[in-house]
Amino acid sequence: MWIDNDTFKTIVDTTPLVSIDLVVENANGEILLGQRTNRPAQGYWFVPGGRVLKDESLDAAFRRLTQAELGQVFERSQARLLGVYEHFYSDSVFGKGEGNPSTHYVVLGYHLKLDADMVLTPPKQQHSAYSWWSPKVMRDDPQVHENSRAYLAAL
Repeated sequence: MWIDNDTFKTIVDTTPLVSIDLVVENANGEILLGQRTNRPAQGYWFVPGGRVLKDESLDAAFRRLTQAELGQVFERSQARLLGVYEHFYSDSVFGKGEGNPSTHYVVLGYHLKLDADMVLTPPKQQHSAYSWWSPKVMRDDPQVHENSRAYLAAL
């Protein structure tokens, strides 16, 4: 269920959001990252993902988010839970600074390993560009957000 901006701003200001992050690995061992167009983490390279909606099961959220973020539907049973993570940001989708809330996510990180012949064509709604990154380069590049780098320890 989508809600109006005023209600959502109150929610972001007063509660954590629940989300799913998708750590997508190709047959070469590279991880898919997108360059974020929206706050929080705007401009950083980040794994795809998004929030779970009210009254939406985790399975339904996983299907919706893989379609929206990867351009293809996957089942949660095709992925492995990496763990539960917390992401804290000083800004939010509403901006940064006075009158704008910070953001707190409780994140379910899932590892999705693609078959060698699988090709993704992710939409560019949340990310301006996509690229496959080796874990080594991800660890060392400051443009990769620390919250995305944190998943590497669990792979």
